[in-house]
Amino acid sequence: MPLNMTKGVTDISLQVYDLHMTIFYICCAIGLVVFGAMFWAIIHHRKAKGVQPAQFHESTKVEILWTAIPVVILVIMAIPATKTLIAMEDTSDSDVTILVTGSQWKWHYKYLDYPVEYYSLLATPQKQIQNKIAKGENYLLEVDRPLVIPTGKKVRFLMTSDDVIHSWWVPAFAVKKDANPGYINESWANVNEPGIYRGQCAELCGKDHGFMPVVVIAKEPAEFDSWIRQEAETQAKAKAAEQELLSMNMTMAEAMALGEKTYLGYCAACHQPGGQGLPGAFPALKGSKMATTATELAAHIDIVLNGKSGTAMQAFGKQLTLQEIAAVITYERNAWDNNTGDLVQAAAIHAAKTGNKE
Repeated sequence: MPLNMTKGVTDISLQVYDLHMTIFYICCAIGLVVFGAMFWAIIHHRKAKGVQPAQFHESTKVEILWTAIPVVILVIMAIPATKTLIAMEDTSDSDVTILVTGSQWKWHYKYLDYPVEYYSLLATPQKQIQNKIAKGENYLLEVDRPLVIPTGKKVRFLMTSDDVIHSWWVPAFAVKKDANPGYINESWANVNEPGIYRGQCAELCGKDHGFMPVVVIAKEPAEFDSWIRQEAETQAKAKAAEQELLSMNMTMAEAMALGEKTYLGYCAACHQPGGQGLPGAFPALKGSKMATTATELAAHIDIVLNGKSGTAMQAFGKQLTLQEIAAVITYERNAWDNNTGDLVQAAAIHAAKTGNKE
């Protein structure tokens, strides 16, 4: 039935579906009895048949009945509902724990059992969003780095937020839990079938609320173990390689290419792809004093690294690599006719980050 709730792919989602159908059938039975009695009374006691209306006033038995019967029905409905709700909140004995952090407008995943963490951003091309090319099959429901979990294992999700209230929602898991700043909510899932499952942020969290998808890939345990091991090794190598980057210099072409990619992924949502910003909300970078004045370069680096308190400008020091930050600042200072000629390197970002001005 295309209009009905879907069954999902987890034990909890199946329980929720069964509960939904149980309550639905009870409501159908109640409706059948109530409307059946009403229409029967209308037809068999109509004035055309000469039926005279009964004259009665109060009935203790009737009042007890129409109070007791709904109470019994509610108790019958509450028993399976309570069992399902208790099961949904039972995050004990989990095999994998993942910290899910929402921020405007992306998700950060940190595996607490493994040295793996990363950000997941919308991957739908800007040209599709701007209606310049045809929209893809998974329009606004695709990301650059999906969350990967094992099948057949209990995965515990810890939900929180860096800024405003978000809500992590994957319909196939029957999981929709608010991510509140300064607070941690819990949920869990045990996925039975390998596959790709899509969801969205289900809390109105700002202007790009509709551009914050969730994509989860469920893999067989052996395949997941292989993936998590490779991911941990890759991230460890990346951290080691970052130190080597401090002594390496990008060319302007390399910095602009990486900077454009980083800008479109992390900055364009607020400052717009053309750098014009949104008047009254997000400042323009095109032609701005900060992005075009040599004396403002240090301030430019600082605001990208540390954000700006009291505004929507986030700190990207933990989100991006030194090279990505250097490249995106270079891009912002040379794109859209800014043309400062400034070429920022990873070493300069590292110096600003550590406070070493030498």
